[in-house]
Amino acid sequence: MILVADSGSSKTDWLLSGPDGEPKAFRSVGLNPYFHTEKEILKILQEQITDLLPYAPQIAEIYFFGAGCSSPDRHEIVSNALSALFPQSYISVDSDLLASAYATCGHEKGFCCILGTGSNISFFDGEEIHDGQHGLGYVLGDEGAGTIIGKTLVTDFLYEKMPHDIHAKFNEAYHLDKEIVIKNVYQKPAANSYLASFSRFIAQIRQTDYAQALLRNIFQEFVDTNIKSYPQYNKFKCHFVGSIAFIFSIELKAVCEQNGVHVGKIIRQPITDLLEFMVKRNG
Repeated sequence: MILVADSGSSKTDWLLSGPDGEPKAFRSVGLNPYFHTEKEILKILQEQITDLLPYAPQIAEIYFFGAGCSSPDRHEIVSNALSALFPQSYISVDSDLLASAYATCGHEKGFCCILGTGSNISFFDGEEIHDGQHGLGYVLGDEGAGTIIGKTLVTDFLYEKMPHDIHAKFNEAYHLDKEIVIKNVYQKPAANSYLASFSRFIAQIRQTDYAQALLRNIFQEFVDTNIKSYPQYNKFKCHFVGSIAFIFSIELKAVCEQNGVHVGKIIRQPITDLLEFMVKRNG
């Protein structure tokens, strides 16, 4: 049996190739080795994937792809935690960008972008990903992502830059003030997920001029900063993975088309395509 995991900032999707051919799905919170220690990851796994653990003796291979898994020392943090629960399994840990590339590009060359809670981009040569200078996180980067949409909404609300009717709807939905925002962003953990949670509001007012302008500006920033940083950006398909790309695919495609970006697949989450790819690749 093969187990694959795709971990973002907010959640981790687990998919097991079942003995009867029917995949079995599980879910836990996001596991990022930049924010979680080995002990913390182990504790989360023990508490949140209890239904998966009985299959441990049957799982031959585990492929974990996650945000923050971009260096050998970060790989080791996750790998050690997994080894404690699955001692008999072969374990591989790699970045979430590679998972998205496998799920969208397959074995073809192309760009793979992540637009979810956070954002990133890489070029896939058909075998390996080539990281750029992006993926700086929500403080320095995350152009086009849920964190930036949420941050823009919150600051527009606090600065009273929203149209009056939209300001009233936002206030009714969240009852925010400066102190609440400051506490959640600067004093509590997972500020990125907190900010991204407000991106749901933009879907509720999607057809308004305010929402359309906000989405255009934010996606344009992603194109300018991330996609256009590659000289050959218009020579290969550009695939997208993540909730923001999927939900706002119409607006995203429009911005890409205006910039000569050839859009390929847009999928909400790569886990199903990822398991299919790994099973086929490994025979």
